[in-house]
Amino acid sequence: MTDQQLADLRQTYAQRTLSETDVLPAAVAQFRVWLDEALQARLDEPTAMTLATVDETGQPSARIVLLKGLPDDDGFLFYTNYDSRKGHDLAAQPLAALTFFWPGLERQVRVEGRVEKAPESLSTEYFQSRPHGSQVGAWASPQSQPIGSRQELEQREQAVEAQFAGQQPLPRPAHWGGYILRPHRVEFWQGRPSRLHDRIVYERTGQTWKLSRLAP
Repeated sequence: MTDQQLADLRQTYAQRTLSETDVLPAAVAQFRVWLDEALQARLDEPTAMTLATVDETGQPSARIVLLKGLPDDDGFLFYTNYDSRKGHDLAAQPLAALTFFWPGLERQVRVEGRVEKAPESLSTEYFQSRPHGSQVGAWASPQSQPIGSRQELEQREQAVEAQFAGQQPLPRPAHWGGYILRPHRVEFWQGRPSRLHDRIVYERTGQTWKLSRLAP
């Protein structure tokens, strides 16, 4: 594909509208409404979200992770290895952003906020509910660290299986657990014709949310 062909790719958005009177007064409650609609529409990977972090030098990094809960209707929960690159980023700078994109509904949600570790009890409960292979993988993989070969990884997996032979569920490793992003800004984007998209943004003011419309 040439650059011109790439530049000419475009999609017309015209499924729905979004107005200030359509939304709930609390950002995470409104997000739950849209998430439920994405689930009902049977979209591919509706809980997938881009997580963007920044390291101590200011270098941004982004990757796809899965949303695993909305604690207290005031946070976005995900799990990872605390020693991974994102874990190190969040230890240095506990601010992050999330982006959800649901093209089947012509919608996007952008979330910004401060990240905190989830309670250990919550992380343990979720870890031990995961499939056995996922539990083993969390022990075996030194996530984001260089590794010599696929064979080395498989050997580490076999060693974990031997270490915990007959044990189910496995104990949660100390280096693995959850994070909760507490949002201070959430933007809901609905595609519209002529690129005149609807954008409603929530910004936290104390314990309440201020809503406004943004130009597309």
